[in-house]
Amino acid sequence: MTAIQDLVDRNTARPSSGPGPLVGQPSLRIAVVVCMDARIDPAQLLGLQPGEAHVIRNAGGVVTDDVIRSLAVSQRKLGTTEVMLIHHTKCGMATFTDEEFWSELEEAIGLRPTWAVETFRDTESGVRQSMERVRRSPFLTGTTAVRGFVVDVDTGDLAEVEVVPASW
Repeated sequence: MTAIQDLVDRNTARPSSGPGPLVGQPSLRIAVVVCMDARIDPAQLLGLQPGEAHVIRNAGGVVTDDVIRSLAVSQRKLGTTEVMLIHHTKCGMATFTDEEFWSELEEAIGLRPTWAVETFRDTESGVRQSMERVRRSPFLTGTTAVRGFVVDVDTGDLAEVEVVPASW
């Protein structure tokens, strides 16, 4: 059996009662950007209930152009105003470089990607860079708050990443 079929079967076997009809606008007016790491369950980590937040996941939880696109839709069409960024300890994106990944793909398939992989060596610096991208985006003018965190994958504890003031 494939993993897809297993998930379809789980869906069929789930209790039929759901949360009931929900509106598309997140009731907490927040979008959470988090790594796709399978060890992280954003709903459990943050105590989220259905309908409360938009959760955007990608490799590393990095704010890329596509994340900006999703956040812009989230704000402008669905009313979110806050952005929470969550990276984590022991992230695989800190174990290789963009160049290594591009070269691996080029060797395997003969084609080098044009997109950035967005690896990072220091998790807190990666969070700061993502916070800065949200703050500077001309498409996210509805942002009233942006905060970044690193979650410990062993304990689930969140540590806030402080913004380093620009030096003059």
